[in-house]
Amino acid sequence: MKKTIVTALAVLTLSSCKNETEKTAENSKTEIAKFSPEVEENGIIYEVNIRQYSPGGTFNAFTKDIPQLRELGVKIIWVMPIFPISQTKRKATGGDDSKFASEMPKEEQHKYLGSYYAVSDFKKVNPEFGTIEDFRNLVKTAHDNGIYVILDWVPNHTGWDHVWIKEHPEYYTKNAKGEIIDPINPETGKSWGWSDVADLNYDNQELRKEMTADMLHWIKNENIDGFRCDVASNVPLDFWQQAIPQLRKEKNIFMLAEAWEPELLKDGLFDMAYGWEAHHTMNRIAQGKNTVKDWDKFMTEDAKKYEANDILMNFVDNHDENSWNGTVKGRLGKAEEAMTALSYVMPGMPLIYSGNEYGLNHSLKFFEKDSIPKTKGKDWELRAKLGKLKAENLALNGGKSKANYTRIKTDDDANILAFVREKNGKKVVYIANFSSKPINSKVAITGEFTNYMTGKPMRLKDNEVIMLQPFQYFILNN
Repeated sequence: MKKTIVTALAVLTLSSCKNETEKTAENSKTEIAKFSPEVEENGIIYEVNIRQYSPGGTFNAFTKDIPQLRELGVKIIWVMPIFPISQTKRKATGGDDSKFASEMPKEEQHKYLGSYYAVSDFKKVNPEFGTIEDFRNLVKTAHDNGIYVILDWVPNHTGWDHVWIKEHPEYYTKNAKGEIIDPINPETGKSWGWSDVADLNYDNQELRKEMTADMLHWIKNENIDGFRCDVASNVPLDFWQQAIPQLRKEKNIFMLAEAWEPELLKDGLFDMAYGWEAHHTMNRIAQGKNTVKDWDKFMTEDAKKYEANDILMNFVDNHDENSWNGTVKGRLGKAEEAMTALSYVMPGMPLIYSGNEYGLNHSLKFFEKDSIPKTKGKDWELRAKLGKLKAENLALNGGKSKANYTRIKTDDDANILAFVREKNGKKVVYIANFSSKPINSKVAITGEFTNYMTGKPMRLKDNEVIMLQPFQYFILNN
């Protein structure tokens, strides 16, 4: 009897200890706040290319660096596709003369890893990056640091190894011969050249259900906070009208469309779209093909095209631009810093593509292993300083309740861009010389300001001459 009582007490003690341990673990778990529109006002989005972020190209190598992204003001991490990549028709090169890995010498085929966007399974992770547990740790680490995670989703097509090819060929677009085809450009009626993927046919209602269920899987089971949707405008609008409300019922999420069409931002569909025209205009001005007057025209047209609470992503770089159209430094030249600063202070949300913060200056290979630099220097310092201003100054709010943007008149509006952002008494003024020559310009603004980049006071008088060196800029706050 005595032995039985002692045993029972021991079990109760162990059980109590176990419960306390479980409570302690539960209490120490950091829960990130629900995503809200406030995050969009001063948020910065970071696009991570897991394959190229580190020499090993793993989730874990990126995860250990997540805490320092707070120094850059990052609120959202966009993870490029993490899914297994199809072997069938796996690409080795891109462009008009693209080749498949199978066409390359056998001893070289192993190095061609294919496109992240040729997905073979929407519910698994690419083993090259690690395990699902590694990805879960990435999400948890981000959440513990107050950062949300969105997953790059590929709704327009799948790789040729996807299980649907065999089990549900009716999910795909077919030619007159009944053969599954790669995606077609609706404007030309010809292939986009994405020969490593098979086009999905959204006329099929079962496909719509499966696609939505797969997206819900990542929200319900892996605790992600939304999606960046590849070529979102190539998918029928009414699919998004069906799917996104179902996703939002599950959780407060952030949705980014790789598209520019205003209708995708209406009625609670996508939160943000790509600021393509801003990007192209910045490139053209830096290259001397456009002037600041073209910037003013673009801003006027965008104000008509989009509603006041629409959000666009501002970027000087992303994975496509870097790999196919050249580096930031190559495209923007001496205007790089002024344009980068512009992407932070104009309305919208700025993007950092992994490597930009370290001065990435080469085009990353798209189908093969490559790597970004990892030495902090002036590029990190610039983005940290701009990120701090974006985070702390209401005048740079860029979400659904964005700060005003007002153009400031100068006596050389073809070369000098000057504007003020203002909200609740806070002001940020941006003045830049977007020409390759020094300019003495009169700027129609008066006030006592601080030069944010230097910390020095700066007094402006209406139409007083300001000297600006080629591609020099000022960010002034009150």
